[in-house]
Amino acid sequence: MPIFRLSDKLAFPPPHLATKEGLLAVGGDLQPERLLLAYKNGIFPWYSEGDPILWWSPDPRLVLYPEEINVSKSLRRTLRRNTYQITIDTAFARTIDLCARIRIEKEGTWITQEMTTAYCLLHDLGFAHSVEAWHAGELVGGLYGIALGRAFFGESMFSLMSDASKVCLVHLARFLNERHFAFIDCQVPTEHLVRMGARNISRKSFIVQLRKATRCSSLKTIWAAEKHTL
Repeated sequence: MPIFRLSDKLAFPPPHLATKEGLLAVGGDLQPERLLLAYKNGIFPWYSEGDPILWWSPDPRLVLYPEEINVSKSLRRTLRRNTYQITIDTAFARTIDLCARIRIEKEGTWITQEMTTAYCLLHDLGFAHSVEAWHAGELVGGLYGIALGRAFFGESMFSLMSDASKVCLVHLARFLNERHFAFIDCQVPTEHLVRMGARNISRKSFIVQLRKATRCSSLKTIWAAEKHTL
C-alpha cells in the first residue's frame, strides 16, 4: 500500500487506504485547519523529533465509551478519599509539557515542540482541553485531547502520584457522559486503557460513529475554566 505525500492542499486520502500498521500519509503541517480536518476524518499525527509528520488511521481503533468506564476497587477508594482536586482547562500548557517530559524520561515521546505549539493553539481556539489533578497545590496528574462535536480524542496523560491520571480519566468520562458525548478515542491499544474499559472496534465502525458524533456542533462553552472536584 503506498504512503501518500501531502501537499499544501488541505486534504487527506481516505483512511481505508492506510497501511496494515495504520500509516496513511506523510508531510503537510500542523496548522489548526489541517489538524481539525484530520481528526474529523479519523486521522491523527504521530511522529518523532526530526522525522517528517506522519499521519495515522489504525485498524482496529481503541475506543472508550464514557458510560462503560471501569473503576477498580482501589481506584474507587482513591475517589472516595478525594485525594486530588480536579480542574478542567486551568493548566493546559503545563499538562502537555509534563506529558512530554515524563514520556521522554521513560521511553521517548512524539510530543515534539512543534506538536506542543500546535495543540496550545488549538486550546486557545477552544478545541483542545485538559483535565488536571492537583495535590497540595501542585499539579500531579493530567490528560489532554481534542473535542469535536460529541467526540473526544485523547492524546496523552501523565501521573506523578498514584492513580492521578486515572482519576482524571474517570472525571473526564463522567463529564462527557453527562453531556452526551459518544466516545473517547484512545487511538491504539494499551493494557492500562483496556483495563479501564476501552475496547477495540473496526476502523469502519469508528468512522461511522465519528461522522455521527461530529455532525453535532462543538460545545465550546462547557469547557469553561471552572474547578470540578470529584
